[in-house]
Amino acid sequence: MATDNNNTTVNNKVLDKGGPVREGEALDAQAVSDWLRAQGVDVKGEPTVTQFSGGASNWTYRLQYSGDGEGQDLILRRPPKGTKAKSAHDMVREYTVQNALMDAYPYVPKMVALCTDEDVIGADFYVMERMEGIIPRANLPKEIELNPTQTRKLCTNVIDALIELHQVDYQQHPDLVALGRGDGYCERQVSGWDKRYVKAKTPNVPSFALVRQWLGKHTPADSTTCVIHNDWRFDNVILDAADPTKVIGVLDWEMATLGDPLMDLGSALAYWIEADDNIIMQQSRRQPTHLEGMMTRDEVVEYYLERTGLEIENWTFYEVFGLFRLAGIVQQIYYRYYHKQTQNSAFKNFWIIVHVLHAKCLKLIAKHEGDALFMTHVQPHLQDMGVDAATIEQLPSPVQNVIKGILPKGYFDQKANSSEK
Repeated sequence: MATDNNNTTVNNKVLDKGGPVREGEALDAQAVSDWLRAQGVDVKGEPTVTQFSGGASNWTYRLQYSGDGEGQDLILRRPPKGTKAKSAHDMVREYTVQNALMDAYPYVPKMVALCTDEDVIGADFYVMERMEGIIPRANLPKEIELNPTQTRKLCTNVIDALIELHQVDYQQHPDLVALGRGDGYCERQVSGWDKRYVKAKTPNVPSFALVRQWLGKHTPADSTTCVIHNDWRFDNVILDAADPTKVIGVLDWEMATLGDPLMDLGSALAYWIEADDNIIMQQSRRQPTHLEGMMTRDEVVEYYLERTGLEIENWTFYEVFGLFRLAGIVQQIYYRYYHKQTQNSAFKNFWIIVHVLHAKCLKLIAKHEGDALFMTHVQPHLQDMGVDAATIEQLPSPVQNVIKGILPKGYFDQKANSSEK
Protein backbone atom coordinates (compact mmCIF):
# COMPACT_ATOMS: atom_id res chain seq x y z
CA MET A 1 0.00 0.00 0.00
CA ALA A 2 1.13 3.56 -0.71
CA THR A 3 0.20 6.83 0.99
CA ASP A 4 -0.40 10.11 -0.83
CA ASN A 5 0.33 13.59 0.52
CA ASN A 6 -3.04 13.69 2.27
CA ASN A 7 -2.24 10.48 4.16
CA THR A 8 -4.83 8.61 2.11
CA THR A 9 -4.06 4.92 1.71
CA VAL A 10 -3.73 3.91 -1.94
CA ASN A 11 -4.04 0.36 -3.26
CA ASN A 12 -0.85 -0.34 -5.23
CA LYS A 13 -2.72 -2.81 -7.42
CA VAL A 14 -4.59 -0.02 -9.18
CA LEU A 15 -1.46 1.93 -10.13
CA ASP A 16 -0.29 1.69 -13.73
CA LYS A 17 2.94 -0.29 -13.79
CA GLY A 18 5.40 -1.60 -16.32
CA GLY A 19 6.07 -5.28 -16.95
CA PRO A 20 9.00 -7.30 -18.31
CA VAL A 21 10.78 -5.83 -21.31
CA ARG A 22 9.56 -7.50 -24.51
CA GLU A 23 11.89 -9.72 -26.49
CA GLY A 24 13.88 -7.72 -29.02
CA GLU A 25 13.09 -4.40 -27.29
CA ALA A 26 15.81 -4.35 -24.61
CA LEU A 27 17.05 -0.95 -23.48
CA ASP A 28 20.75 -0.16 -22.93
CA ALA A 29 20.16 1.22 -19.44
CA GLN A 30 23.82 1.91 -18.73
CA ALA A 31 24.13 4.04 -21.88
CA VAL A 32 21.01 5.98 -20.84
CA SER A 33 22.34 6.47 -17.29
CA ASP A 34 25.69 7.72 -18.56
CA TRP A 35 23.94 10.11 -20.92
CA LEU A 36 21.64 11.42 -18.17
CA ARG A 37 24.61 12.13 -15.92
CA ALA A 38 26.27 13.99 -18.79
CA GLN A 39 23.14 16.18 -18.95
CA GLY A 40 23.51 17.02 -15.27
CA VAL A 41 20.76 14.66 -14.07
CA ASP A 42 21.83 13.23 -10.71
CA VAL A 43 20.95 9.53 -11.01
CA LYS A 44 22.64 6.99 -8.76
CA GLY A 45 23.62 3.52 -9.83
CA GLU A 46 21.74 1.64 -12.54
CA PRO A 47 17.95 1.47 -12.82
CA THR A 48 15.43 -1.33 -12.68
CA VAL A 49 13.90 -1.27 -16.15
CA THR A 50 10.32 -2.28 -16.96
CA GLN A 51 8.23 -1.67 -20.07
CA PHE A 52 4.65 -0.49 -20.48
CA SER A 53 2.41 -2.59 -22.70
CA GLY A 54 -0.17 0.08 -23.54
CA GLY A 55 -0.15 1.81 -26.91
CA ALA A 56 0.64 0.51 -30.39
CA SER A 57 3.34 2.95 -31.38
CA ASN A 58 6.30 4.27 -29.37
CA TRP A 59 8.11 2.14 -26.80
CA THR A 60 7.81 3.33 -23.20
CA TYR A 61 10.08 2.26 -20.34
CA ARG A 62 10.15 2.93 -16.62
CA LEU A 63 13.57 3.56 -15.06
CA GLN A 64 13.58 3.16 -11.26
CA TYR A 65 16.78 4.44 -9.65
CA SER A 66 17.12 3.57 -5.99
CA GLY A 67 20.34 5.34 -4.98
CA ASP A 68 20.88 6.78 -1.51
CA GLY A 69 17.81 8.22 0.16
CA GLU A 70 15.16 9.17 -2.39
CA GLY A 71 15.59 7.52 -5.77
CA GLN A 72 14.39 8.78 -9.12
CA ASP A 73 11.41 7.37 -10.99
CA LEU A 74 11.67 8.20 -14.70
CA ILE A 75 9.94 7.36 -17.97
CA LEU A 76 11.79 6.98 -21.29
CA ARG A 77 10.02 7.17 -24.66
CA ARG A 78 11.58 6.13 -27.97
CA PRO A 79 10.34 5.07 -31.43
CA PRO A 80 10.20 1.39 -32.35
CA LYS A 81 13.20 -0.11 -34.13
CA GLY A 82 13.25 0.07 -37.89
CA THR A 83 11.14 3.22 -38.04
CA LYS A 84 11.52 4.86 -41.45
CA ALA A 85 9.33 7.95 -41.11
CA LYS A 86 10.45 10.05 -38.15
CA SER A 87 7.36 12.23 -38.55
CA ALA A 88 5.26 9.35 -37.24
CA HIS A 89 7.41 8.94 -34.12
CA ASP A 90 8.80 12.42 -33.58
CA MET A 91 10.42 12.45 -30.16
CA VAL A 92 11.64 16.03 -30.58
CA ARG A 93 8.12 17.24 -31.30
CA GLU A 94 6.57 15.28 -28.43
CA TYR A 95 9.18 16.57 -25.97
CA THR A 96 8.97 20.14 -27.24
CA VAL A 97 5.17 20.34 -27.01
CA GLN A 98 5.09 19.07 -23.45
CA ASN A 99 7.99 21.27 -22.38
CA ALA A 100 6.28 24.33 -23.88
CA LEU A 101 2.98 23.49 -22.16
CA MET A 102 4.60 23.02 -18.75
CA ASP A 103 3.69 26.44 -17.34
CA ALA A 104 0.34 26.76 -19.11
CA TYR A 105 -1.23 23.32 -18.70
CA PRO A 106 -1.03 21.45 -15.38
CA TYR A 107 -1.43 17.94 -16.75
CA VAL A 108 1.83 17.41 -18.64
CA PRO A 109 4.61 15.37 -17.00
CA LYS A 110 7.81 17.23 -16.17
CA MET A 111 10.38 16.83 -18.93
CA VAL A 112 13.91 15.82 -17.87
CA ALA A 113 16.01 15.69 -21.06
CA LEU A 114 15.87 15.11 -24.83
CA CYS A 115 18.45 13.08 -26.77
CA THR A 116 18.88 13.45 -30.53
CA ASP A 117 22.18 11.54 -30.66
CA GLU A 118 21.25 8.16 -32.12
CA ASP A 119 24.63 6.76 -31.05
CA VAL A 120 23.34 6.52 -27.45
CA ILE A 121 20.62 3.86 -27.96
CA GLY A 122 20.07 3.87 -31.72
CA ALA A 123 17.20 6.39 -31.83
CA ASP A 124 16.03 9.75 -30.54
CA PHE A 125 14.44 9.53 -27.10
CA TYR A 126 13.37 11.68 -24.20
CA VAL A 127 13.09 11.19 -20.47
CA MET A 128 10.41 12.60 -18.17
CA GLU A 129 9.39 12.21 -14.56
CA ARG A 130 6.88 9.44 -13.89
CA MET A 131 3.41 10.50 -12.76
CA GLU A 132 2.04 7.83 -10.45
CA GLY A 133 -1.62 7.07 -10.99
CA ILE A 134 -4.29 5.04 -12.78
CA ILE A 135 -4.65 4.79 -16.56
CA PRO A 136 -8.27 3.88 -17.42
CA ARG A 137 -8.06 1.41 -20.27
CA ALA A 138 -10.99 -0.62 -21.67
CA ASN A 139 -12.06 -1.24 -18.09
CA LEU A 140 -11.15 0.38 -14.80
CA PRO A 141 -9.06 -1.78 -12.45
CA LYS A 142 -11.36 -4.28 -10.75
CA GLU A 143 -10.45 -2.81 -7.37
CA ILE A 144 -12.13 0.48 -8.36
CA GLU A 145 -15.91 0.66 -8.27
CA LEU A 146 -17.46 3.99 -9.16
CA ASN A 147 -21.16 4.68 -8.75
CA PRO A 148 -22.96 6.53 -11.59
CA THR A 149 -22.48 9.92 -9.90
CA GLN A 150 -18.73 9.35 -9.55
CA THR A 151 -18.54 8.06 -13.12
CA ARG A 152 -20.23 11.22 -14.39
CA LYS A 153 -17.71 13.30 -12.43
CA LEU A 154 -14.84 11.36 -14.02
CA CYS A 155 -16.38 11.91 -17.46
CA THR A 156 -16.80 15.67 -17.03
CA ASN A 157 -13.30 16.00 -15.57
CA VAL A 158 -11.80 14.31 -18.65
CA ILE A 159 -13.75 16.59 -21.00
CA ASP A 160 -12.86 19.63 -18.88
CA ALA A 161 -9.16 18.75 -19.24
CA LEU A 162 -9.60 18.75 -23.03
CA ILE A 163 -11.40 22.10 -22.89
CA GLU A 164 -8.62 23.52 -20.72
CA LEU A 165 -6.05 22.45 -23.32
CA HIS A 166 -8.05 24.14 -26.08
CA GLN A 167 -8.03 27.38 -24.08
CA VAL A 168 -4.24 27.59 -23.65
CA ASP A 169 -2.89 30.86 -25.07
CA TYR A 170 -0.43 29.24 -27.46
CA GLN A 171 0.72 32.61 -28.83
CA GLN A 172 2.67 33.15 -25.61
CA HIS A 173 4.86 30.14 -26.39
CA PRO A 174 7.08 30.29 -29.53
CA ASP A 175 7.50 26.50 -29.63
CA LEU A 176 3.72 26.11 -29.79
CA VAL A 177 3.32 28.85 -32.42
CA ALA A 178 5.83 26.95 -34.56
CA LEU A 179 3.45 23.97 -34.74
CA GLY A 180 0.93 25.86 -36.86
CA ARG A 181 0.55 25.86 -40.64
CA GLY A 182 -2.03 28.63 -40.85
CA ASP A 183 -5.72 28.51 -41.75
CA GLY A 184 -7.18 25.54 -43.60
CA TYR A 185 -6.61 22.84 -40.98
CA CYS A 186 -9.96 21.14 -41.66
CA GLU A 187 -9.32 21.07 -45.40
CA ARG A 188 -5.79 19.70 -44.96
CA GLN A 189 -7.05 16.95 -42.66
CA VAL A 190 -9.82 15.81 -45.01
CA SER A 191 -7.46 15.80 -47.99
CA GLY A 192 -4.67 14.10 -46.06
CA TRP A 193 -6.78 11.27 -44.66
CA ASP A 194 -8.43 10.77 -48.06
CA LYS A 195 -4.99 10.11 -49.56
CA ARG A 196 -3.87 7.91 -46.64
CA TYR A 197 -6.97 5.73 -46.82
CA VAL A 198 -6.67 5.20 -50.57
CA LYS A 199 -2.99 4.30 -50.15
CA ALA A 200 -3.74 1.81 -47.36
CA LYS A 201 -6.86 0.21 -48.90
CA THR A 202 -6.93 -3.58 -49.30
CA PRO A 203 -9.41 -5.54 -51.50
CA ASN A 204 -11.57 -6.64 -48.56
CA VAL A 205 -12.55 -3.20 -47.21
CA PRO A 206 -15.02 -0.60 -48.54
CA SER A 207 -13.94 2.24 -50.78
CA PHE A 208 -15.45 5.02 -48.61
CA ALA A 209 -16.03 6.80 -51.95
CA LEU A 210 -19.31 8.43 -50.91
CA VAL A 211 -17.97 9.33 -47.46
CA ARG A 212 -14.81 10.87 -48.89
CA GLN A 213 -16.78 12.88 -51.45
CA TRP A 214 -19.29 14.06 -48.84
CA LEU A 215 -16.55 15.19 -46.46
CA GLY A 216 -14.83 17.09 -49.27
CA LYS A 217 -18.06 18.91 -50.20
CA HIS A 218 -18.97 19.75 -46.60
CA THR A 219 -15.59 20.78 -45.20
CA PRO A 220 -16.10 23.94 -43.11
CA ALA A 221 -13.72 26.79 -42.51
CA ASP A 222 -11.74 26.42 -39.28
CA SER A 223 -13.90 27.37 -36.29
CA THR A 224 -10.82 28.69 -34.46
CA THR A 225 -7.21 27.64 -33.88
CA CYS A 226 -5.78 26.24 -30.67
CA VAL A 227 -3.48 23.53 -29.31
CA ILE A 228 -5.11 20.16 -29.98
CA HIS A 229 -4.02 16.80 -28.62
CA ASN A 230 -5.23 14.78 -31.64
CA ASP A 231 -5.37 11.46 -29.74
CA TRP A 232 -7.66 12.29 -26.82
CA ARG A 233 -8.82 9.11 -25.08
CA PHE A 234 -9.30 7.96 -21.51
CA ASP A 235 -6.33 5.61 -21.85
CA ASN A 236 -4.15 8.66 -22.50
CA VAL A 237 -5.00 10.28 -19.17
CA ILE A 238 -3.70 9.53 -15.67
CA LEU A 239 -6.12 9.50 -12.74
CA ASP A 240 -5.37 10.20 -9.09
CA ALA A 241 -5.14 6.84 -7.29
CA ALA A 242 -6.68 8.38 -4.17
CA ASP A 243 -9.54 9.94 -6.18
CA PRO A 244 -10.08 8.07 -9.48
CA THR A 245 -12.42 10.78 -10.75
CA LYS A 246 -9.60 13.34 -10.82
CA VAL A 247 -7.30 13.83 -13.82
CA ILE A 248 -3.66 14.48 -12.89
CA GLY A 249 -1.90 13.87 -16.19
CA VAL A 250 -2.23 13.58 -19.98
CA LEU A 251 0.07 11.37 -22.08
CA ASP A 252 1.00 10.63 -25.72
CA TRP A 253 1.51 14.04 -27.29
CA GLU A 254 3.15 12.82 -30.51
CA MET A 255 0.21 13.99 -32.67
CA ALA A 256 -0.38 17.33 -30.92
CA THR A 257 -0.50 20.39 -33.16
CA LEU A 258 -2.33 23.66 -33.77
CA GLY A 259 -5.72 23.04 -35.34
CA ASP A 260 -9.49 23.19 -35.03
CA PRO A 261 -10.76 22.11 -31.58
CA LEU A 262 -13.97 20.69 -33.10
CA MET A 263 -11.87 18.31 -35.19
CA ASP A 264 -10.13 17.23 -31.97
CA LEU A 265 -13.51 16.62 -30.34
CA GLY A 266 -14.85 14.70 -33.35
CA SER A 267 -11.76 12.50 -33.43
CA ALA A 268 -12.04 11.84 -29.69
CA LEU A 269 -15.69 10.79 -29.97
CA ALA A 270 -14.86 8.22 -32.67
CA TYR A 271 -13.44 6.13 -29.81
CA TRP A 272 -16.43 6.82 -27.53
CA ILE A 273 -18.28 3.49 -27.33
CA GLU A 274 -21.63 3.62 -25.51
CA ALA A 275 -23.25 0.76 -23.63
CA ASP A 276 -25.82 0.13 -26.39
CA ASP A 277 -23.41 0.27 -29.35
CA ASN A 278 -23.09 -2.85 -31.51
CA ILE A 279 -21.11 -5.86 -30.36
CA ILE A 280 -18.23 -5.30 -32.78
CA MET A 281 -17.59 -1.81 -31.43
CA GLN A 282 -17.91 -3.13 -27.88
CA GLN A 283 -15.22 -5.71 -28.59
CA SER A 284 -12.88 -3.00 -29.89
CA ARG A 285 -13.55 -0.60 -27.01
CA ARG A 286 -10.40 0.94 -25.51
CA GLN A 287 -11.88 3.10 -22.75
CA PRO A 288 -14.62 2.73 -20.08
CA THR A 289 -17.18 5.00 -21.75
CA HIS A 290 -19.77 2.21 -21.50
CA LEU A 291 -20.15 2.63 -17.73
CA GLU A 292 -23.42 3.86 -16.23
CA GLY A 293 -23.05 7.57 -15.59
CA MET A 294 -20.90 8.33 -18.63
CA MET A 295 -22.20 10.96 -21.03
CA THR A 296 -23.44 9.89 -24.43
CA ARG A 297 -21.64 11.27 -27.47
CA ASP A 298 -24.45 13.79 -27.98
CA GLU A 299 -24.21 14.88 -24.35
CA VAL A 300 -20.44 15.37 -24.68
CA VAL A 301 -20.95 17.67 -27.69
CA GLU A 302 -23.68 19.65 -25.89
CA TYR A 303 -21.48 19.99 -22.78
CA TYR A 304 -18.43 21.03 -24.79
CA LEU A 305 -20.29 23.69 -26.76
CA GLU A 306 -21.93 25.08 -23.63
CA ARG A 307 -18.57 25.35 -21.84
CA THR A 308 -16.66 26.86 -24.79
CA GLY A 309 -19.32 29.03 -26.43
CA LEU A 310 -18.48 27.61 -29.87
CA GLU A 311 -21.30 27.18 -32.37
CA ILE A 312 -21.65 24.46 -35.01
CA GLU A 313 -23.68 24.51 -38.22
CA ASN A 314 -23.03 20.88 -39.14
CA TRP A 315 -21.78 18.64 -36.32
CA THR A 316 -22.28 15.62 -38.59
CA PHE A 317 -19.18 16.66 -40.54
CA TYR A 318 -16.93 16.44 -37.46
CA GLU A 319 -18.49 13.16 -36.34
CA VAL A 320 -18.13 11.55 -39.78
CA PHE A 321 -14.59 12.87 -40.13
CA GLY A 322 -13.65 11.38 -36.75
CA LEU A 323 -14.96 7.96 -37.79
CA PHE A 324 -13.29 8.15 -41.23
CA ARG A 325 -9.99 9.18 -39.64
CA LEU A 326 -10.23 6.26 -37.22
CA ALA A 327 -10.98 3.94 -40.15
CA GLY A 328 -7.83 5.27 -41.80
CA ILE A 329 -5.75 4.60 -38.69
CA VAL A 330 -7.18 1.08 -38.30
CA GLN A 331 -6.69 0.34 -42.01
CA GLN A 332 -3.08 1.52 -41.97
CA ILE A 333 -2.42 -1.00 -39.19
CA TYR A 334 -4.35 -3.75 -41.00
CA TYR A 335 -2.49 -3.00 -44.26
CA ARG A 336 0.76 -3.97 -42.54
CA TYR A 337 -0.79 -7.26 -41.37
CA TYR A 338 -2.39 -7.98 -44.77
CA HIS A 339 0.96 -7.55 -46.52
CA LYS A 340 2.76 -9.62 -43.86
CA GLN A 341 4.79 -6.67 -42.61
CA THR A 342 3.75 -7.69 -39.08
CA GLN A 343 2.72 -11.06 -37.64
CA ASN A 344 0.71 -9.59 -34.76
CA SER A 345 -2.50 -11.65 -34.76
CA ALA A 346 -4.30 -8.89 -32.84
CA PHE A 347 -4.60 -7.05 -36.18
CA LYS A 348 -6.12 -10.00 -38.08
CA ASN A 349 -9.74 -8.80 -37.95
CA PHE A 350 -9.17 -5.06 -38.13
CA TRP A 351 -10.75 -5.04 -41.61
CA ILE A 352 -14.08 -5.91 -40.00
CA ILE A 353 -13.85 -2.80 -37.81
CA VAL A 354 -13.28 -0.73 -40.96
CA HIS A 355 -16.59 -2.05 -42.36
CA VAL A 356 -18.43 -1.03 -39.19
CA LEU A 357 -16.94 2.46 -39.27
CA HIS A 358 -17.92 2.80 -42.94
CA ALA A 359 -21.51 1.82 -42.17
CA LYS A 360 -21.65 4.27 -39.25
CA CYS A 361 -20.42 7.08 -41.54
CA LEU A 362 -23.09 6.31 -44.14
CA LYS A 363 -25.79 6.15 -41.47
CA LEU A 364 -24.84 9.58 -40.13
CA ILE A 365 -24.72 11.10 -43.62
CA ALA A 366 -28.14 9.63 -44.45
CA LYS A 367 -29.59 11.04 -41.24
CA HIS A 368 -28.15 14.47 -42.04
CA GLU A 369 -29.21 14.52 -45.69
CA GLY A 370 -32.50 12.65 -45.37
CA ASP A 371 -32.91 9.18 -46.82
CA ALA A 372 -34.30 10.32 -50.20
CA LEU A 373 -31.53 12.84 -50.81
CA PHE A 374 -28.98 10.32 -49.59
CA MET A 375 -30.04 7.82 -52.25
CA THR A 376 -29.70 10.44 -54.98
CA HIS A 377 -26.16 11.03 -53.74
CA VAL A 378 -25.51 7.30 -53.95
CA GLN A 379 -26.47 7.06 -57.62
CA PRO A 380 -23.18 8.44 -59.00
CA HIS A 381 -21.40 5.81 -56.91
CA LEU A 382 -23.34 2.69 -57.88
CA GLN A 383 -20.13 1.07 -59.05
CA ASP A 384 -18.45 1.75 -55.71
CA MET A 385 -21.58 0.62 -53.89
CA GLY A 386 -21.61 -2.64 -55.82
CA VAL A 387 -17.97 -3.34 -54.98
CA ASP A 388 -18.56 -2.39 -51.34
CA ALA A 389 -21.58 -4.71 -51.23
CA ALA A 390 -19.42 -7.53 -52.55
CA THR A 391 -16.88 -7.02 -49.76
CA ILE A 392 -19.67 -7.17 -47.19
CA GLU A 393 -20.63 -10.59 -48.53
CA GLN A 394 -17.14 -11.79 -47.50
CA LEU A 395 -17.88 -11.04 -43.86
CA PRO A 396 -19.04 -13.74 -41.42
CA SER A 397 -22.85 -13.91 -41.30
CA PRO A 398 -23.23 -12.44 -37.80
CA VAL A 399 -21.01 -9.51 -38.80
CA GLN A 400 -22.97 -9.01 -42.03
CA ASN A 401 -26.12 -8.70 -39.95
CA VAL A 402 -24.54 -6.01 -37.80
CA ILE A 403 -23.28 -4.06 -40.82
CA LYS A 404 -26.57 -4.25 -42.69
CA GLY A 405 -28.39 -3.23 -39.54
CA ILE A 406 -26.35 -0.02 -39.40
CA LEU A 407 -26.43 0.89 -43.09
CA PRO A 408 -29.09 3.38 -44.24
CA LYS A 409 -32.44 1.94 -45.28
CA GLY A 410 -32.50 1.22 -49.01
CA TYR A 411 -28.74 1.20 -49.44
CA PHE A 412 -28.89 -2.16 -51.25
CA ASP A 413 -32.11 -1.48 -53.15
CA GLN A 414 -30.21 -0.89 -56.39
CA LYS A 415 -27.13 -3.01 -56.97
CA ALA A 416 -24.67 -2.59 -59.76
CA ASN A 417 -24.28 -6.24 -60.53
CA SER A 418 -22.25 -5.47 -63.58
CA SER A 419 -19.65 -3.72 -61.45
CA GLU A 420 -18.82 -6.70 -59.28
CA LYS A 421 -15.18 -7.73 -59.28
